[in-house]
Amino acid sequence: MHDIIEQLEAMRAKARMGGGQKRIDAQHGKGKLTARERLDLLLDEGTFEEWDMFVEHRCHDFGMEGMRVPGDGVVTGYGMINGRLVFVFSQDFTVFGGALSEAHAEKICKVMDQAMKVGAPVIGINDSGGARIQEGVASLGGYAEVFQRNVMASGVIPQISLIMGPCAGGAVYSPAMTDFIFMVKDSSYMFVTGPEVVKTVTHEEVTAEELGGGITHTTKSGVADLAFDNDVEAILMLRRFYNYLPLSNDEKAPVRPSGDAAKRLDFSLDTLVPDSPNQPYDMTELNVKVADDGDFFELQPEYAKNILIGFVRMEGQTVGIVANQPLVLAGCLDIRSAFKAARFVRFCDAFNIPVVTFVDVPGFMPGTSQEYGGIIKHGAKLLYAYAECTVPKVTVITRKAYGGAYDVMSSKHLRGDVNFAWPNAEIAVMGAKGAVEIIFREDKTDPAKLAAREAEYKARFANPFVASARGFIDDVIQPHETRKRICRSLVMLRGKLVENPKRKHGNIPL
Repeated sequence: MHDIIEQLEAMRAKARMGGGQKRIDAQHGKGKLTARERLDLLLDEGTFEEWDMFVEHRCHDFGMEGMRVPGDGVVTGYGMINGRLVFVFSQDFTVFGGALSEAHAEKICKVMDQAMKVGAPVIGINDSGGARIQEGVASLGGYAEVFQRNVMASGVIPQISLIMGPCAGGAVYSPAMTDFIFMVKDSSYMFVTGPEVVKTVTHEEVTAEELGGGITHTTKSGVADLAFDNDVEAILMLRRFYNYLPLSNDEKAPVRPSGDAAKRLDFSLDTLVPDSPNQPYDMTELNVKVADDGDFFELQPEYAKNILIGFVRMEGQTVGIVANQPLVLAGCLDIRSAFKAARFVRFCDAFNIPVVTFVDVPGFMPGTSQEYGGIIKHGAKLLYAYAECTVPKVTVITRKAYGGAYDVMSSKHLRGDVNFAWPNAEIAVMGAKGAVEIIFREDKTDPAKLAAREAEYKARFANPFVASARGFIDDVIQPHETRKRICRSLVMLRGKLVENPKRKHGNIPL
């Protein structure tokens, strides 16, 4: 018995060393943590239960039979984050560059299968050179097995990808199908084809960071949600983010009680919206001031800045926020903002998270680039997401809600549960100036007459009362009572039960 215990401990020690001290030092030299160090930081101390520590690859080609490392380049298992269950895998770049083999994929699939059975999220830490070339199609098949599980788990358990090194080729499609992607600046990247291939095919000179780094994917492509300065910051922020999420679609998100009173009034909101209808203001201020303790966890802050998305808590309950941002493009909806918000709304709907929408939208962005880019179908994604959404939906129109954008932004017509407007809100087909120029074309040559017509139109339509007279707005509220009224609405909606028609699935305009 003593001998076998010694043998066990020796094997465990070998597995923990991964690719050896030299490669661990190289990893640290790049400013990166090892696979196990990352899990130690991510999970509550002493809670990690590792699986398949002794799994090895089964390849006999190209001299691989003599190159076996226990664990085969990925650490898998489960643990706790702030006392809540989570399944994890962390690729080990010190072992074959973290390349995925058939056995490596089987380990990942095992924890994903178990996560589905028990109803708990999966966090994947990606740091891999891609498919293990020596195994050929077997490693490609391994990726496909992971992809299939990503799809089956979508909308059932939250999936989060933490990109902490290379992630290239087919490997990128697993993170792409997860719910959220966090990256690390200057040390992680994602792309389908690398800089050398790009240079060969298109003759473009580009670095890995420029092509697929954290800055690129959080500002230009929208592939990633957030990028952090180093491994430690990324993991600590992920721990904070995890607190907003439910374990599965069968559960509510955790409630974190706060001393911030639900009936708190904030009179500074009464002057948030400027007197001039064309003057911008920062909608982030409203998001922060309605949240418990002013805590707003924003997602994709550097991408499609004309719309804001993220999580807050209200009376301790997780709430998804979608808000037009008048500071950027006047808050217009465009291609990028539409699918940014649509994907977020669909996540909230899948996981029983209420959605609060703050509206100040003059319409859809005009122009050939938008039309040629497919704004019709992309804008319809957001409409579809709100219309399909069955969780509690509370909408507050702060200033403008014009045209089709009024309809799209969680209007009463798309099954908005509670729709408020501030007293200065304008709900109309378009702004007064554009409207009178169309309605009263014959007066275009008479500026005084046109100005009178514009004033008449404003008095008639540039207010929330026409919409409220038809029941499209449930109440016109004072800005300072916004938090109180939303909190009350969410309490009322806790028992909401709405079911969509029975179907295999809808056909969202992708």
